[in-house]
Amino acid sequence: VQLQACGGGLVQVGGSSRYSCPLSGFTSDIYAIGWFRQAPGKEREGISCISNSDGSTYYADSVKGRFTISSDNAKNTVYLQMNSLKSEDTAIYYCAGTERVTGVLSLVFTAAPMYNYWGQGTQVTVSS
Repeated sequence: VQLQACGGGLVQVGGSSRYSCPLSGFTSDIYAIGWFRQAPGKEREGISCISNSDGSTYYADSVKGRFTISSDNAKNTVYLQMNSLKSEDTAIYYCAGTERVTGVLSLVFTAAPMYNYWGQGTQVTVSS
């Protein structure tokens, strides 16, 4: 399975942007897709996840109410809509896939080691 986060760039504070993560390969083996980000000098942070089985979505508190994860199964693509962007959202964003969940997805979706497929990151810079 291959993934690639697409759509990074420069966005103004308060603005919006949408990022996509097209999947290829044996995508039917993927149980869930997550979005992560890593800001300079900080650890990688899990911010959102969508279940491939029932479409359930999960968000970290840092993005809840501002970001929306969705999927288009016909296009094998997962999206991350980012609204009300803040300067602290500046980071490299990654999408990742996992074939199995080690626990309850709502509780473990931010655990990077659970994901066994990772795409190259895309830089998102939020500037005033």
